[in-house]
Amino acid sequence: MDIVLLSRLQFAAATMFHFLFVPLTLGLSILIAYMETKYVRTGDEIYLSMTKFWGRIFLINFVLGVVTGITLEFQFGTNWSRYSAYVGDIFGSLLAIEATVAFFLESTLIGIWVFGWKKISKKAHAAVMWLIAAAGTMSGIWILIANGWMQHPVGYAIRNGRAEMVDFAAVVFNKFAILEFFHTVFAAYVLSAFFVMGISAYHLLKKQHIEFFTRSFRIALVFGLIFSIAVAVEGDMHGVHVAEVQPAKLAAMEAHWETTTRAPLHLFAIPDEENEKNLIEIGSIPGLLSLLSHHDLDAEVRGLKDFPKEERPPVFITLFAFRIMVGLGTLFPILMIIGWFRRNRLPESTNYLKVMLFAIPLPYIAIEMGWVLAEVGRQPWIVYGLMKTSDAVSPVAVSQVLVSLIAFIVVYGILGATGFWLIAKTAKKGPDSVSANNEPQTVTDKSEV
Repeated sequence: MDIVLLSRLQFAAATMFHFLFVPLTLGLSILIAYMETKYVRTGDEIYLSMTKFWGRIFLINFVLGVVTGITLEFQFGTNWSRYSAYVGDIFGSLLAIEATVAFFLESTLIGIWVFGWKKISKKAHAAVMWLIAAAGTMSGIWILIANGWMQHPVGYAIRNGRAEMVDFAAVVFNKFAILEFFHTVFAAYVLSAFFVMGISAYHLLKKQHIEFFTRSFRIALVFGLIFSIAVAVEGDMHGVHVAEVQPAKLAAMEAHWETTTRAPLHLFAIPDEENEKNLIEIGSIPGLLSLLSHHDLDAEVRGLKDFPKEERPPVFITLFAFRIMVGLGTLFPILMIIGWFRRNRLPESTNYLKVMLFAIPLPYIAIEMGWVLAEVGRQPWIVYGLMKTSDAVSPVAVSQVLVSLIAFIVVYGILGATGFWLIAKTAKKGPDSVSANNEPQTVTDKSEV
């Protein structure tokens, strides 16, 4: 193994592990804010119990995301120092804004929310959770602007042998970054909906806290239905833009070798990269790739042979990451629509509840495959068309990266096992403040809860 491959593997391991926690933080904060707002407006203490129950899971998840995110950013100095030196004027400023403004604000607000139950009014406390959700989204904005710039660099000039920012507005309002932000955030909302619905399904199957988890399920169902459709619509827009600014990635996504008009889409294909063809093509639909990528049935779609071999992304990984993501993304609104028609008889819908329980991992897989597609499909560029990954790696010994990679896997494995065990334990335990017969327990001082 060379230094580039090891550094890529280490960054991929850290990023994919970190992103197991980020989406749930983004979506669950909104759901909790809604639940607490319902409590403030109605005085119904089941909503208070819902806020505290899902809030405990949110806090465990948030802590794990913070720990893994810190180590991730260190790698720009340890493993990718040449990248940082070349584009640090742009990339570094965006990460600095995220850390010093958005993340600091989010962390402070979470402290207020955790310790403010008896210190501030109910309305103010609910408002804090809405602010937490906004701050978390703000944090995601700056991270995704930074990644969007790597995917489609704009607003810079090459001076003194490095990329320097010349147009901050162009960087911030980069179309690729905007589309990537909405795609990622909508997908995070879908994941959070499936998470809440899956845990609710577990308790409904066990006939525990029926009213509590029926309400939780219905809230998440509406949330998931809206955003499972939204992410599909936005994904179409994102795909068209990828065809415009990253045509090699699009060609790899579809294992499309020859430049042609009325380009067909293959529902399934196995690429042969060495011989520049597909070994198997199943379900070819003429013109569909042209239609989806350019909204024109007769549009020309560039093939992989139009690009030098050394500038093509790995086709097999890119193709199957895309297929898995799209396949699951198609399944999600179907499950939401089925749930919509069963929403008034959830406790009796045993088979559907079982499906939703076992579907909890599916949005995680879809999101991880989305990031594999985004990052592997960009190769061999670390900044598309500007800097290759092989030129960005730090000049360190292979042994150093290998040791740190093994350490990452061991430490993150222990951390992940512990974290998910805590989340599972909390989820299985259920709410403390709702009795077995689904009636809320007496609260002695409602004004201070």
